[in-house]
Amino acid sequence: VSLYAATKKANELMAHTYSHLYGIPTTGLRFFTVYGPWGRPDMALFKFTKAMLEGKSIDVYNYGKMKRDFTYIDDIVEAVVRVQDVIPQANADWTVESGSPATSSAPYRVYNIGNSSPVELMDYITALEEALGMEAQKNMMPIQPGDVLDTSADTQPLYDLVGFKPQTSVKEG
Repeated sequence: VSLYAATKKANELMAHTYSHLYGIPTTGLRFFTVYGPWGRPDMALFKFTKAMLEGKSIDVYNYGKMKRDFTYIDDIVEAVVRVQDVIPQANADWTVESGSPATSSAPYRVYNIGNSSPVELMDYITALEEALGMEAQKNMMPIQPGDVLDTSADTQPLYDLVGFKPQTSVKEG
């Protein structure tokens, strides 16, 4: 468990509580490793590209043995636009045993927005190398405390709701 993950889960629990106590319809959206134009400079795409262009090495954690569900910004926007007007309804038949975040006894839902195709970190770096026409200097390092090996978005509930399926591969993006 990481502090980052704990804060995300705490936010979802607070939203669910408000929804349950006060009947406020609430939809949570989980974005998976977003990249694209105007992206955050601390994310892999910009951080790695900048270092490579400056002739600096990039830190590759867990010796590159991790996967990320990279999601292009246009796919994120498309999913948000599709779900924005869908107001969640309480499900009177919901039970704790069902365990599905796609339904609840409150008017509350959580949806993953991701590519659903995790990419090996080293494959991602190779795609960057090919796009930039240069080889990255890699500083292979152990995994950071609290980091996860793999991320993968289960987007089936979102597909069932609004027919969303991501369109952009990492190489394309």
